[in-house]
Amino acid sequence: MEYTVQHLGKLAGISTRTLRYYDEIELLIPARINSSGYRIYGQNEVDRLQQILFYRELGIPLEQIKDIMSSPTYDGTRALMDHREQLLDKRRQLDILIANVEQTIASKEGRLTMSNKEKFEGFKQKLIDDNEKNYGKEIREKYGDDKVNKSNQKLQNMTQEQHEAVTRLAEEVADTLAEAFKLGDPGSELAQKAADLHKQWLMSYWTEYSKEAHAGLAQMYVDDERFKAYYDVKQPGTAAFLRDAIHIYTGVH
Repeated sequence: MEYTVQHLGKLAGISTRTLRYYDEIELLIPARINSSGYRIYGQNEVDRLQQILFYRELGIPLEQIKDIMSSPTYDGTRALMDHREQLLDKRRQLDILIANVEQTIASKEGRLTMSNKEKFEGFKQKLIDDNEKNYGKEIREKYGDDKVNKSNQKLQNMTQEQHEAVTRLAEEVADTLAEAFKLGDPGSELAQKAADLHKQWLMSYWTEYSKEAHAGLAQMYVDDERFKAYYDVKQPGTAAFLRDAIHIYTGVH
């Protein structure tokens, strides 16, 4: 079975412009160009497009999808199994939120009493699940299951007021860090304030503090590309700057 751009776009529910763009960036190249100059796609391309759309559904950027699917070690069957697990995780998170909405409706209708803590259980569980999916393996290897489980439990037990406070604190860390970065000195008063605020933010989740653990986490921000990308999103070099500031703050290098 072969498809033109128009037919494949209709089949997959995407625009012909999108398919042409995938061709331009060499993410999905047609099997051939016919005598009339039309792109023609075969079964291999259909299967590849399905994988691309799975990755897009999971929020993975196109360049990263291209790198993944171009790797010599890429295994289509393994990728489908991974997609299935991630989609099941996503469904579980949605089920939690749906149950939370249903409880809230019942509470509004007077059919049950819902505590303020219960109103935010779904959101906190989603945050825990997202953190586990994105960083769980590395964090558990570095700090152990017991510490991570206790941290998750501490988050789960937060009141809404505590959750709002830690959200504001995270914003203050980011704002202070951005201003300190402009000065270029991780030992400056402002950079050390950012390091101290970062410690306060951590202690909203951690059950105990150690300078070594704080410094180790800061190093992970640089070593792990995902953490690095998070801190460097607005200004490249921010992750390394924070690492240096925390190392000065803790005295651990």
